Amino acid sequence: MMVKLNKIYTRTGDDGTTGLVAGPRRKKHDLRVESYGEVDEANSCIGVVRQHLAGHPDLDRMLMRIQNDLFDLGADLATPDTGKKLEYEPLRIVQAQVDRLESEIDTLNADLEPLRSFVLPGGTAAAAALHVARTVARRAERRIVALQDSGETVSAAAVAYINRLSDFLFVAARWVNDKGNTDILWVPGQNR
Repeated sequence: MMVKLNKIYTRTGDDGTTGLVAGPRRKKHDLRVESYGEVDEANSCIGVVRQHLAGHPDLDRMLMRIQNDLFDLGADLATPDTGKKLEYEPLRIVQAQVDRLESEIDTLNADLEPLRSFVLPGGTAAAAALHVARTVARRAERRIVALQDSGETVSAAAVAYINRLSDFLFVAARWVNDKGNTDILWVPGQNR
């Protein structure tokens, strides 16, 4: 797929609608548009995380791949599968992308001790930013599932990918907190 952006503003959205890759224009608050908008927000949060990873080049490379995948996910969501044959092969999330996330979760998690309590968002700047990205990814997941529940087609791989992404971001947050040693743990009822 070749992207060409000569002009940033078109004025076509001034009426509160936006164009999907294929299909009719939709309102900007349409669940499909909100779904890929939430994915875009998660991607932007990951861009902020990457500013804090100078000492973690392997994690930075993982996150760069994820950012690219999130553009794939956005393209997938912006191209509704209506069952009609398109003139091109639409970009879709595939199981291999989900599998890679699972493998990277396992790689990072191998360095961590099992949790004995919930983790409060925080620790290092990178971990705090990863927790923000995680919560935004969870919001994107809720929106994508709502889209699916509304009767629109969303692939199983797309739902699995966004679900696995928040798991990855949680494990990565623990990993950058000195492999979990500087996690801030929840103490139930501590301030009663």
